Amino acid sequence: MFIIANESEQARKLRAELAQRGLDCLIVPHNAGTLEQIAGQHLGVMLLDTDEATTGSEAWEQAQRIRQERQIPLITLVSGEKLNGLDSNIDDFVVKPWEPNEVTVRIKRILGKKESIDNEDIIRCGDLVIDSAKCEVSLSGKPIMLTFKEYQLLKFLASNKGKVFTRESLLNKVWGWDYYGGDRTVDVHIRRLRSKIEDPTHTFIETVRNIGYRLRENL
Repeated sequence: MFIIANESEQARKLRAELAQRGLDCLIVPHNAGTLEQIAGQHLGVMLLDTDEATTGSEAWEQAQRIRQERQIPLITLVSGEKLNGLDSNIDDFVVKPWEPNEVTVRIKRILGKKESIDNEDIIRCGDLVIDSAKCEVSLSGKPIMLTFKEYQLLKFLASNKGKVFTRESLLNKVWGWDYYGGDRTVDVHIRRLRSKIEDPTHTFIETVRNIGYRLRENL
């Protein structure tokens, strides 16, 4: 994470206090090079000193661009007399003087919310990971190239681990009720999926005789 504030004793003290609590910070000044200074950094939360970066200022607009482009939560550090003028485009705020324990609690709360949202997009089946936000699949960290229908079929089965689906129900759920292809379509896609995501050490899709298919529940 990082603090957008001009280098000061107060900012340095806050950085040191957060570091003692396991939260490493950078202090980035309000200038045109802010974006360049944070490029390539893994940044969880942005703290902005609004006494120096007032709403509508260049520094404020720059912080909002960073928030939107990098999807970084923004906590403003604000003086009490400015509470009524708080902008709605923030995730939280802390009133000065900054109490390190309070700042830490608010940072961890936002990081917890962000993690829970991010996790909603991830489906894990052992070594198989489906990122529904990016429509990407990986096995043991290596990307797996699937066609769109293969991806949809795998995601549907993975979202219903352990549940058995007939070929007809899979056709309806994945291809749509108005699809005119036969049950053979499901078998072909299951076979292709298995060839891409399974090997001697990984078995994900099970055939349930005379019924259909399911993704293994205990992975």
